[in-house]
Amino acid sequence: MESLKASFGILFFTFTFSFSIFSLLIFVLRAIKPWSCGCEVCRSYLTRSWSPEFDNLSDWFTHLLRKSPTGTIHVHVLGNTITANPDNVEYMLKTRFDNFPKGKPFSAILGDLLGKGIFNVDGDSWKFQRKMASLELGSVSIRSHALEIVSSEIQNRLIPLLSSEAGKNGGVFDLQDVFRRFSFDTICQFSFGLDPGCLQLDLPISDLAVAFDLASKLLAERAMTASPWVWKVKRLLNLGSEKKLKAAIKAIHVLAEEVIQNRQKLGFSTQNDLLSRFMGTINDDRYLRDIVISFLLAGRDTVASALTTFFWLVAQHPEVEAAIREESDRVMGPTVQEQTANFKQMKEMHYLQAAMYESMRLYPPVQFDSKFCQEDDILPDGTYVTKGTRVTYHPYAMGRMERVWGNDCLEFKPERWLQDGVFRPVSPFKYPVFQAGIRVCLGKEIALVEMKSVAVSLIRQFDIRVVTPSQMPRFLPGLTATVRGGLPVTIQERRL
Repeated sequence: MESLKASFGILFFTFTFSFSIFSLLIFVLRAIKPWSCGCEVCRSYLTRSWSPEFDNLSDWFTHLLRKSPTGTIHVHVLGNTITANPDNVEYMLKTRFDNFPKGKPFSAILGDLLGKGIFNVDGDSWKFQRKMASLELGSVSIRSHALEIVSSEIQNRLIPLLSSEAGKNGGVFDLQDVFRRFSFDTICQFSFGLDPGCLQLDLPISDLAVAFDLASKLLAERAMTASPWVWKVKRLLNLGSEKKLKAAIKAIHVLAEEVIQNRQKLGFSTQNDLLSRFMGTINDDRYLRDIVISFLLAGRDTVASALTTFFWLVAQHPEVEAAIREESDRVMGPTVQEQTANFKQMKEMHYLQAAMYESMRLYPPVQFDSKFCQEDDILPDGTYVTKGTRVTYHPYAMGRMERVWGNDCLEFKPERWLQDGVFRPVSPFKYPVFQAGIRVCLGKEIALVEMKSVAVSLIRQFDIRVVTPSQMPRFLPGLTATVRGGLPVTIQERRL
């Protein structure tokens, strides 16, 4: 009798659980209305029928945006209006900034990792962090500290590592991996005062870096699903990718919390990293964790991405490489050993600045950015946007629009940024690589100094050649543009 009761109990529990899952799936399927859309664009997106013709999803979006008379399209299955129109970008990021916040759907996607960090919030919390970060990142002392970290990493790790690889018979190594290690070391030192040592000669594996890579990949997959219900159900049931994401985020949070606790014990008033500076103002450990992780995420992959595609482009344009060397010799002198550029010298290297901007025009580290429309609105090109719609501006596509950059938009031409040899920027709404308007990137100048320091140091000291220069970059899904398969190169030290 007891065994019969137990069997009945198990049967009843199994039936109840199965019925609950079935009901939940029915609810989810009803909620995913866009699946019923039969238009060509949505069908292509869902079936990936665009992939034989285009290397990347962003290339397909670029194709659609170039065909659109307004430079704007709507992908029903994603509930996403996508634009490459500078007037629309200005409207979203400046004119009607309050009507196009990050929004709760975006915050939900990144919230498990970033919490209430600056890149994941709106309103008063964003304003508070923005003001605090602006004061810190704009100070001369913090910029000098950043340059000291970058210069030390270049001289003591990056150049010795590349020198050890130079001239090896058949020696091919992944330059993208080197840049990712370099940028992770520098951003950890800058944000936490923590040195993971990823760029040591034996190229050790960092558990924190691995966790960050996995979290970035899986969060990007969340953003690309046709409905948030897909990943939310998986998270609820702790299944598949969401189970892996939970473990990765836990590892990141544990390490960040340990660093904060150690800093509190040892004192922070004499330290220069961002965490120590923020600890003087904020007493909430979790809030501190969220803020610093946000800067860590933003500063790591963006710099590595920009440097990777920069060197891929320069390898195909020896005239650009020669011009950078000629300019640096004129400004810094011909001696290259153990020398990195200072602030004054970098300001005088206009061609280097132009080459870096031109590289990011074609290959922005963040290929697109989304906001959510708070109230019904009409964009300057006449596109009607309903409340709750995701609205995405697409820097990758904008760099390839003839109506924005002219008939030579697909060519790598640093000269387009120079006027009488002097660098001349364009409207940030035409070139929103660092965002624009009220949300313009606060770390822009520090990131540019880091990228230019690496670029000029390596170009002066090495001949770097890409193994397959004709192969167009194919990007992995992620929050930033990471080249699938890395950037295999060979390297030789220059003979002067």
